[in-house]
Amino acid sequence: MGEMKISQVMLPEFDHEMATTRRVLERIPEDKLDWQPHAKSMSLGRLASHVAELPGWVMSILKQDSLDFAPPGSPDSPRKAQVFASREEILEQFDRSIASAREALAATDDETFGKHWTLARGGKTIFNLPRAAVVRTLLLNHVIHHRGQLTVYLRLNDAPVPSVYGPSADEQV
Repeated sequence: MGEMKISQVMLPEFDHEMATTRRVLERIPEDKLDWQPHAKSMSLGRLASHVAELPGWVMSILKQDSLDFAPPGSPDSPRKAQVFASREEILEQFDRSIASAREALAATDDETFGKHWTLARGGKTIFNLPRAAVVRTLLLNHVIHHRGQLTVYLRLNDAPVPSVYGPSADEQV
């Protein structure tokens, strides 16, 4: 039996984490999308929208050599943050994002995963890592981080928190 490809190792984790993330997104209270725990925090709707879009970033990671959030000469925030208007729109975007990400991950060969990718802001490198590491950090870990924030938002709004890595106070699964 030959060695497993990087995509074969990565996809089960991707599938598991995205399924768990979808369960969290399904619980967001639609009447609280404007709620935020602090003035410096994202609103619930903005945070959920960000989580819904994150898997789509894999296309940039796998198909481009770099991404600069604010290329030199552009305004500081060239891209307006997307905020979807409903839980349904958030889930639809998330489902589209994970479908395209999964397809791209499955089609990527080990050589491509080994090539470096750069994240920059204003022409200054934030990091330069092999694409496989970027998928783990900028995609998986980033989604997991914000999913954790969303579970706190759920709790603070008395919405049931689903089981993530074990039982929650609301789900003994």
